[in-house]
Amino acid sequence: MAYPRFLSLLLLSCVLISGSVFCHSSAARVSSSPAPKVSLALYYESLCPYSANFIVNYLPKVFELGLISIIDLEVVPYGNAKLQGDNNIVCQHGPFECLLNTVEACAIDVWPDLNTHFAFIYCVERLVMERKYPEWESCFKELKVDSEPISECYNSARGKELELYYADKTGSLQPPHKYVPWVVVDNQPLYEDYENFITYVCKAYKGNPEPQACKSQVHQVISLNKASPTLEVSYAEETTRTSASYSS
Repeated sequence: MAYPRFLSLLLLSCVLISGSVFCHSSAARVSSSPAPKVSLALYYESLCPYSANFIVNYLPKVFELGLISIIDLEVVPYGNAKLQGDNNIVCQHGPFECLLNTVEACAIDVWPDLNTHFAFIYCVERLVMERKYPEWESCFKELKVDSEPISECYNSARGKELELYYADKTGSLQPPHKYVPWVVVDNQPLYEDYENFITYVCKAYKGNPEPQACKSQVHQVISLNKASPTLEVSYAEETTRTSASYSS
């Protein structure tokens, strides 16, 4: 298949996952002096069209621009799911979303290397965008990775354990998440300005020299006042908008 342009830019000294590259070459390391990496966390759910769009069309920019060298990226597949009864998880878009949330959680667990599990999650979420998500297992063949460890994980207690872990992690957010995708830079939620996340990452990074990709960014961020009505969407509103946009 034809991979996105950003994959072809990263072919030097990379960890490969069957031709898909979610990494950076040694030449892409932009900082010559030690500085803490910027924490970038994405809280999402697998069948949310907004989440899939962010993963496929926005998040790869950190690899394409070489910014992954200054970022600690974490993805958290749980979103607007709810715990009911005896730790029973009910997902916003139904049982298939719970399955894919668990599959993606298992990918993170089985393949802790970011390059590997992000490649798999990217593949699955691309299928979500194409409304082909029932074909998610094709990503094993496409990426030439072994499906058995993932299957063992989501069919066992380990899969449930991982989703309960992500449920707790999502539920512990302060301030609580209002919708998905919920993007957090250095513990600061970006609210509805999440598509502008690179500007916030560049603003937060204190290393020297400044990454080349950041020099083209306008270092001006909006005021993220959690009380601002323009930046908050209730759970009910998000449920309505995602259900209207995507039927599971």
